[in-house]
Amino acid sequence: MSTNSPSTVLPVPALAGKYLTVVLENEAYGIAVLKVREIIRMQKVTPVPQMPAFVKGVINLRGRVIPVVDLRVKFGLPAEITERACIVVVQVALGGEQVVPMGLIVDSVEEVVSLGAGEIEATPEFGSRVDTTYLLGMAKVKGQVKTLLDIDRVVAADTVRAIAQLK
Repeated sequence: MSTNSPSTVLPVPALAGKYLTVVLENEAYGIAVLKVREIIRMQKVTPVPQMPAFVKGVINLRGRVIPVVDLRVKFGLPAEITERACIVVVQVALGGEQVVPMGLIVDSVEEVVSLGAGEIEATPEFGSRVDTTYLLGMAKVKGQVKTLLDIDRVVAADTVRAIAQLK
């Protein structure tokens, strides 16, 4: 009997580390802390024409123009800004070595958690119709499952390039 049978769940040691957990529509997601620059209050976002629907526009952050993505819209959830909503500023890799700062609108921020390899499992297969390339894995934290996001893939490379041209 093989220990790699489909029912065996193997941990993903390379993903161990610290994650900022955020909430969207009562579901928790983890973003690698090393990608997070800061968390700011929700503020007026200036719309930019010809952008995908999930790109809400830009903000001025201490003299820098930062594009803002609404993760609810990106994930196909109803667009809604709650009073606990905030913007998580992350560093998104744009191919090679270029890194672009970007704001992500989330419903709320929970906490920073340290995850060991035994608490993280590979993303389950959902079938060919569900795109899971932007998921790093699934974490078990305090009896709950949290989805770990590959923030570089959440915002598709072509969208990041379009946003980068705004600068």
